[in-house]
Amino acid sequence: MSVTGEHDPSALPPEEMQRAQLYALLARLLARPPGGEFLAAVAALDGDASPLGQALRGLADAARGTDAAAVEEEFNTLFIGVGGGILSPYGSYYLTGFLHEKPLAELRGDMALLGIARADEVKEPEDHIAALAEMMAGLITGAFDAPADLEAQRRFFDRHIGSWAGRFFTDLESTPSAAFYRAVGTLGHRYLEVEGKAFDMAA
Repeated sequence: MSVTGEHDPSALPPEEMQRAQLYALLARLLARPPGGEFLAAVAALDGDASPLGQALRGLADAARGTDAAAVEEEFNTLFIGVGGGILSPYGSYYLTGFLHEKPLAELRGDMALLGIARADEVKEPEDHIAALAEMMAGLITGAFDAPADLEAQRRFFDRHIGSWAGRFFTDLESTPSAAFYRAVGTLGHRYLEVEGKAFDMAA
């Protein structure tokens, strides 16, 4: 995604930076397979005793138990494949059963209002889960303009992520071909639950 404004993310409260970092982590892992250096950074993650913290520890354990070549092969099987991967990580597909449908058009409309544009080199439709996670991170940090307030974040989350991504992450958790990405699915699933509850409490 390309940006239309700049903001110093260091001015954000620590809890907001942590939210943005979790979205950015999911975006990076789901956009392309991690190389060796990034996989080593994931292996060094730690978490607390909460369900989300345990999911972070599980992801770190999964990273320590594999290597970049194996993760790349798994990524290709899950999301690319010959004629398509096992899972389709697009909002339109989960919401309508087809790609490039009304949810994508609605997302593009909201992106225009928020000053978010797809980068020229990006070929995937904007409703890919990695792109949506990246957008949420940018809304929190102010990558596209000033940081979005919680109400704007909630509208975007409810409309474009909360409506379907939980099912995607649950599918990823339970897909037999997933090993490292099963842990990614667990992290995504638990993080969306935390986000949904937090938005509800702030309403």
